[in-house]
Amino acid sequence: MGRSNSNTISFQKESGPILIETSHLTKYFGANKAVDDVNLVIHAGEIYGLVGPDGAGKTTTMRLICGAFKIGQGEAFIAGYKMSKQPEKARQHIGYIAQKFSLYEELSVLENLRFFAEVRGLTAEDWLPRCREILKFVGLSEFTDRWAGKLSGGMRQKLGLAAALVHRPKILLLDEPTTGVDPVTRQDFWQLIIRLVSEEEVAVLVTTPYMDEAARCTRVGFMRDGKILREGTPAYLRSFLNDQIVELIGQPLAVLRQIASEDEGIEDAQLFGDRLHLRVKQGQREKVITRLKRQIVASGIQATRMNLIQPSLEDVFIALSETGPVQPPAVFKSGNGEKEAKV
Repeated sequence: MGRSNSNTISFQKESGPILIETSHLTKYFGANKAVDDVNLVIHAGEIYGLVGPDGAGKTTTMRLICGAFKIGQGEAFIAGYKMSKQPEKARQHIGYIAQKFSLYEELSVLENLRFFAEVRGLTAEDWLPRCREILKFVGLSEFTDRWAGKLSGGMRQKLGLAAALVHRPKILLLDEPTTGVDPVTRQDFWQLIIRLVSEEEVAVLVTTPYMDEAARCTRVGFMRDGKILREGTPAYLRSFLNDQIVELIGQPLAVLRQIASEDEGIEDAQLFGDRLHLRVKQGQREKVITRLKRQIVASGIQATRMNLIQPSLEDVFIALSETGPVQPPAVFKSGNGEKEAKV
């Protein structure tokens, strides 16, 4: 296992070579420490999701890894190359998709791919078959002559992915790649990423504001104030809030939320569509439920359901956004990697 963040535990079995590794990665902008001692280890065949509130340092971390920003302190290793010492060799292994569409709108789909293929050093004999291959992979084979500026949002994202993959990189960096596109397009895009990781054994680092996308990742790191507070599988991260999330359904929700927020045993009450998720303090679930039932009846309103549920990544995201790091369960190591041990 490579370096790890303090206060984090990872359960990923190491099935492939390390393709991305950062050691005490740090970046200041003036007096502001945007990235604070970040240590990552990502293997071939992994999708690592980086999540956190706005301003947490996710995009800056990604730009340090790809060499767009100069590293202040620490180091980034890309496919074994030091970004600070061998940036050109390191970048040869990276495919990158930025938050905003950054291809040439006045060029056609194929012309865009040809440009990026030749910039990456593909010869005249190689670029056309590779472009056709990658366009088929992303589902744009029928749109080779369409101007990039005339593509839909989802098709632009697929073209961006094709451009990032044209030189067969080992590493794919995706900075909120599906922001602003519809749910069906997001689903299609993620199917491409999962297929790519399965077939090509690349390493993917992705930032995303969507917790359903984070749930698709092999591992997730939660970032706040430039630090990674917790990392692990989605199931492991959800385990931090086991026995602490109570679902409350009833009307009016605003009144129910007010009642719940006033209970001393409830840390947070959040609206999730037509219901509330109540985060109760550890060991107080039964007492809280008993008190709430009594208070709701006394208020003359109706609750149709109030029961313990499995926490979601949204619950974890909210909890870590508001509070300090939660102490993880103890773990033991076995021949199959690290596993959780209940205490």
